Amino acid sequence: MLTEEQIQRYEQEGFFVIERFLTPEECEELKTIAHEMINDWEPDTDYSWLYGDNETKQRILQQRMIDSGDTISYSIESDAVNPNTGKLNRDKHLVISRIGHALHILNPYFKKFTYSDKIKAIGRDLNLVKPAIRQSMYMFKQPFIGGKIPSHRDSTYVFNDPFKVVGIWIALEDATIENGCLWFIPKSNSESTKRRYIRNPDENEYKQGKLLVFKGEEQYDEKRFVPVEVKAGDCVLIHGEVVHKSEPNKSAKSRQIYALHLFETYNSVYSKENWLQLSTPFPLLYDDSPSCEIAEGRQ
Repeated sequence: MLTEEQIQRYEQEGFFVIERFLTPEECEELKTIAHEMINDWEPDTDYSWLYGDNETKQRILQQRMIDSGDTISYSIESDAVNPNTGKLNRDKHLVISRIGHALHILNPYFKKFTYSDKIKAIGRDLNLVKPAIRQSMYMFKQPFIGGKIPSHRDSTYVFNDPFKVVGIWIALEDATIENGCLWFIPKSNSESTKRRYIRNPDENEYKQGKLLVFKGEEQYDEKRFVPVEVKAGDCVLIHGEVVHKSEPNKSAKSRQIYALHLFETYNSVYSKENWLQLSTPFPLLYDDSPSCEIAEGRQ
């Protein structure tokens, strides 16, 4: 899947684009599956909490995040809600911002794709020995209302020790500056994050609804960002420490992507501080560890 030169570019720059990773037909198939899922989705009858006091809003959003780890949940754009009535102001297919985070576990179509040889090849090319799938997401930038994703490192939200996390971001539609492509600070993966998003260690605050908190601060130089426009079918590999963002979609064109995060489990520990925790072990993409090879007679 990747040449040595391409792997070096990924490791140096913090990201790399694999062009034509999916065929147009494969892109349309995943888009159709997502469309059918939304057909079956029943939105809430009242989203007025999005415009209520900030404390209530954060408590509900954080609880939904925590609950989404081993389920398939639907998040919406705040601009898709009438602030006076709490009702959706457009068709439900045009309000979704994210479907996640267990598509690779609970949806047979996304599970089959996630465990495909194409995805496994990426992990092996990047020298992941025993990678676990931390989460999967189908993300939208809806026409006119697709929201901004602020500047961040994935390592703020997922961390293991020693650290090795890879994001796989697959464009199912063209992603341009106009409709919300990714922007990166090249080579920022050479720096480690100083900020973590964790489950609140203060038991009293946690019981009162302050479930997740940031630990540490970090500032980014917005002038260093460069846009990375891609075509439908292209795949962007994202180093867990590289700083990236996406801007709002103010255009009439939608932007749909499928993304997942892999983290190394071989001789590495997934932090108990991570906001996303499962009641069962994270599913492995594959296991190429020496102990596995010996057990299966491949020594």
